[in-house]
Amino acid sequence: MKGSSFSKINMIFVILCFFTNLRICLGDMNGIGEQPPSKIAIHKTILALHSSASITASPFLLGNKGEDTELVTVEVESPEPTNEDWVGVFSPANLNSSICTPDPGGIGWVETPYTCSAPIKYKYANHSNPNYKKTGKNTLKFQLINQRADFSFALFSGGLSNPRLVSISNFIAFANPKAPVYPRLAHGKSWNEMTVTWTSGYDISEAVPFVEWGPKGGKQIQSAAGTLTFNRNSMCGEPARTVGWRDPGFIHTSFLKELWPNMKYTYRLGHFLSDGSYVWSKRYSFKASPYPGQNSLQRVIIFGDMGRAERDGSNEYADYQPGSLNTTDQLINDLDNFDIVFHIGDMPYANGYISQWDQFTVQVQQISSKVPYMIASGNHERDWPNSGSFYDTPDSGGECGVPAETMYYYPAENKAKFWYATDYGMFRFCIADSEHDWREGSEQYKFIEHCLATVDRKQQPWLIFAAHRPLGYSSNDWYAKEGSFQEPMGRESLQGLWQKYKVDIGFYGHVHNYERVCPIYQNQCVNNEKTHYSGTGNGTIHVVVGGGGSHLSDFTTAPPIWSIFRDRDYGFVKLTAFNHSYLLFEYKKSSDGKVYDSFTISRDYRDVLACVHDGCEKTPLAT
Repeated sequence: MKGSSFSKINMIFVILCFFTNLRICLGDMNGIGEQPPSKIAIHKTILALHSSASITASPFLLGNKGEDTELVTVEVESPEPTNEDWVGVFSPANLNSSICTPDPGGIGWVETPYTCSAPIKYKYANHSNPNYKKTGKNTLKFQLINQRADFSFALFSGGLSNPRLVSISNFIAFANPKAPVYPRLAHGKSWNEMTVTWTSGYDISEAVPFVEWGPKGGKQIQSAAGTLTFNRNSMCGEPARTVGWRDPGFIHTSFLKELWPNMKYTYRLGHFLSDGSYVWSKRYSFKASPYPGQNSLQRVIIFGDMGRAERDGSNEYADYQPGSLNTTDQLINDLDNFDIVFHIGDMPYANGYISQWDQFTVQVQQISSKVPYMIASGNHERDWPNSGSFYDTPDSGGECGVPAETMYYYPAENKAKFWYATDYGMFRFCIADSEHDWREGSEQYKFIEHCLATVDRKQQPWLIFAAHRPLGYSSNDWYAKEGSFQEPMGRESLQGLWQKYKVDIGFYGHVHNYERVCPIYQNQCVNNEKTHYSGTGNGTIHVVVGGGGSHLSDFTTAPPIWSIFRDRDYGFVKLTAFNHSYLLFEYKKSSDGKVYDSFTISRDYRDVLACVHDGCEKTPLAT
């Protein structure tokens, strides 16, 4: 467990190679924020193992009581301390270089071994201790999660630009690194079906995955699960194929069918091992979805671009989502007061660092294990040049959609085409994929029209459209400079559909702020009200809700006439359908959970049927 057989010289070269490639991989990835390790000039590193330096991690064994997250204490001691010393976290602890190409990225390395694995995160050695430079000693706390492998820590001096490797720690690990963890619920393809997806270290050849579930307090049954994974060759480019690669483990999904509307169920994840024993997760619970059109209280959360952050103060690969934890914590605190979540793209901002997907599923698991966590595809999940994405940008860091499509379930007909319809009681949601062509004549355009056209507005009056990029309206500064106030080509094809089928609200992320637009059609507000809309449905209210947690975006200084409310802050939207005729919209800030913008809609079925401009059924001239 202490790694007595581990070669420190091998670890030295592993770390050197990692950082050299990391600097190159991240240096030209524009549009994804500054990655902290990209500052490290490891090509200047000299080896400085010091017999008087030490770094020790404890406890050696984590998760003795089944925990999947645990704080680790790291004792650091350096005989020549500086304020630029730092500690990196590596997993697996003994990095395997055998599968790496000898010259990734054309770097021209001459020493072996090479590596394709990146550390998970790092901290400065003086973290929370201004006396470190005097004493050379500090105690750091790192929060580790069960990621199917062991961990080690490395101490560097010389700062990020001239690093010197000083010491490497013992190995530590979770008691069962293969345990089933991080459940995420999602709607199946029918209203009375819930899917449960989770991660483990068990291949199907080692153990049979399943879910044990049933009504709360009632008989429990077992449903089999399918198993998927992906490998390095599934990635489209760097860093996902090189230093960002980390084995994702095995992803299991079970389909819980024939659920009774609004009934509470309990479930736990299980694996039946070849020796006849079982491995279990803890027990979770959820409430089944209402029947489509059912008249009951129904509450929906919508946001985009949340990302993730480290609770232990570490720097990691997407260290530019400062509002992420506030949004997560507000939702956890209010978990009993909403029924379903829609995260409309840009989830962990892993950007090719696959370990960050595990970190994200941990961050949201208290939410995703209790309510359906529905997702959409964003540029940071999908986009990569020459990979079939609508935009030829490197924003996914070479992931090209593979981790998102594998680690989360969503009821699409083809998971590579990230569009789908789903019903929740009185709501119909049409989730579009802005990273694939949506224009008139495209396959997705046909899906969007079908989704909008097939809802029965008598029973499901609240029709919602959502996509990651603002296909509607936004007064973000870069859209304003372009003069489009939208994603280019965004609404030209779609506004006719929104008007024809009387879409109530369109939601978007991508722009990291909050903005509400008047009910609008063809750039004209069709209703002058701001807080209450009633009567005939005319025009669609467009909302940017991309302030889930990532770095904030600026507005143009002169707000357009159609912009009703703007807020450059972190937050999310909550929709509450009280019945078939009354809907409440609330925008809440992540910092305090209070409502800062709201409106209501009161509308009867006859108001949906009423004729409006470009929203009328064709009628004959004869009476």
